[in-house]
Amino acid sequence: MGTGELKLPEGFKSIPDSCAFSLPRSLRGQQLRGAFALLTSLHLASDQKQAGLAALAGVVRLVSADHWSIFLTTQNSGLDAVKLEPLASRNFAGAGTLLFDQEWQRELLLDVGPPDGRQSKAAHEAVTKIETIRRIENGRRVIALPLVHGERIVGVLEGLRTRPGARFSRSESELLGSLTIPIAAALANSVRIAEAERLSLTDDLTRLRNARYLRQFLVNEIKRARRFRSNVAALFLDLDDFKRINDLHGHLAGSHALMEIAAVVLPSVRDTDCVVRYGGDEFVLILTETGIDEAIQVAERIRAKIEAHQFTGGRRLNLSLTASFGVAVFPIHALSPQQLIASADRAMYQAKAANKNCVRVIADPEAAAKDTAPESTLVELPQFQRIPGEKLIS
Repeated sequence: MGTGELKLPEGFKSIPDSCAFSLPRSLRGQQLRGAFALLTSLHLASDQKQAGLAALAGVVRLVSADHWSIFLTTQNSGLDAVKLEPLASRNFAGAGTLLFDQEWQRELLLDVGPPDGRQSKAAHEAVTKIETIRRIENGRRVIALPLVHGERIVGVLEGLRTRPGARFSRSESELLGSLTIPIAAALANSVRIAEAERLSLTDDLTRLRNARYLRQFLVNEIKRARRFRSNVAALFLDLDDFKRINDLHGHLAGSHALMEIAAVVLPSVRDTDCVVRYGGDEFVLILTETGIDEAIQVAERIRAKIEAHQFTGGRRLNLSLTASFGVAVFPIHALSPQQLIASADRAMYQAKAANKNCVRVIADPEAAAKDTAPESTLVELPQFQRIPGEKLIS
């Protein structure tokens, strides 16, 4: 979901960030404590949705209304073409005042329902004019305040009152205006936090997941497999003689070839699977709910696609590459995430020793559980040759 890439017009003075704002001096007692509770909850939000829900949970307690919404700006093609996308909404049709109590704490942990996609004309006007708008629309009192962070219009905060004569007072507008500063900052910062988290789990070159993500993903999948008595397969892929590409054509060509490998591999797996650049020219694929036979078929399919693909290296070089694959499956060959990766890695080295460009799978669970390479316990594909004393897996 976008955060509002709408820039302020030239000459418009940007609104300071959350560390520079001040609450109205008229706030006292419970209202003042509630405002600080709201600010604290915004700092704890890890994404836009949490920030939006926390903001509304606090706003509805400081300024009562029948309905509160936060919309995000989603277009950067000019003020006249701005679009608003609903982020969060909150209904309050009951009598009395909501308190910053245990119910408030529970609301911070729960999604109170899908956001209402309808926005008022005042909401659009607040964004285009970059000012608070108070008016009557369709018999309802409406207040709309732009959410501005630095030089960006993040979105708009909208409140509706349906009771006759229930207008929004000047003091309420002042309080809401002061709160829009930290709310906008929280929405903008949560995007940076989410992006930083995404980048920390993503390989810069190929845009595949990295080894850090692999650890988290594999731990969760192993837990799920234990619970439901299913399998998790690991494929360890290492490109054959990749150093030759770098030596003959340069590292830029090699880097581009790695990007092409990602494009070849990804269409061969499901959305629930995980493809990781493990390091250098090594890749790991985690196939959920996949047994030995299926894992071998996937590995062989990808091996054949890599062999048949003409890699450009970014310069129409028409390079040929092959890869060696090692396969291991939980809980047949390993009982932990570390053992599973190590077993697939050892199987891959056996594929390297077998003239490369082939698939090997560990077939001895006891040998795989040890941190030593098994002897003559690997099956080679695609030739499907029987290894003496071992059962053929096809």
